[in-house]
Amino acid sequence: MNVMSFNIRIDNPKDGAQNWQLRKENAVRMIDYYDLDIIGMQEVFINPLNYLKRNLEQYNTIGVGKDDGIEKGSFTPIFYKKERFSELDSGTFWLSETPHKTSKGWDANLNRIATWAKLKDRTTGKVFLFMNTHFDHRGDKARIESAKLLKAKLKELSNDLQIILSGDFNLTPDSEGINTLKEPNGEHTLLDSKSISKYNYGPDWTSCGFDNRPFERRKIIDYIFVNRITKILRYAVLSERLEDLYLSDHCPVFVQLEL
Repeated sequence: MNVMSFNIRIDNPKDGAQNWQLRKENAVRMIDYYDLDIIGMQEVFINPLNYLKRNLEQYNTIGVGKDDGIEKGSFTPIFYKKERFSELDSGTFWLSETPHKTSKGWDANLNRIATWAKLKDRTTGKVFLFMNTHFDHRGDKARIESAKLLKAKLKELSNDLQIILSGDFNLTPDSEGINTLKEPNGEHTLLDSKSISKYNYGPDWTSCGFDNRPFERRKIIDYIFVNRITKILRYAVLSERLEDLYLSDHCPVFVQLEL
């Protein structure tokens, strides 16, 4: 299956020539071109979400707004191909000390959430857990504690199913939070898909920021992690532009894998 993590960037008029209203058609074309089976997106507010739903009718969508559990604030939605998968269960939890309710955790600047779904492949009958998240951009403790919470929730929800975890983690590969996620935990150890992919393609950064910052200042902060999945056929960071128009201030992360 073809999987993507994609921070689409909020619809911000201050982005000028890189505003979502100018990027949105190309974002949809990119998703169609790569024939994606599942996408975990970040920074998706209700108006861009509705646009994506209208223009990506082959997908069902899961997710709620992080500020009210309905549609206020950004979503971390999961898009999955409705013809290929059936949804067995799904939900959202907050990255906080009270994950069951709308809340902001630890030293975070904003409410943050994770969206998950148990999906069944209609062709093979295989069932797996897909989770998508967006960590806080400022709170150091919040990111570390969010990683711990995610690991606990993945273990609780998966019931030994194979796991795919996508997201903008706002953390570099050598950070304590990412090392917390990847810390060996027997059968529940998470692996960075890039590290076990047969083919890797694209730059060694995922955040470009709509600018010409030196490449050495660009960082990997977007990931797709897996558990109990060893066949990662392709991994790519898609640093594509349409002339001077970016897809987002983040590059989509693409993985082709086999359950």
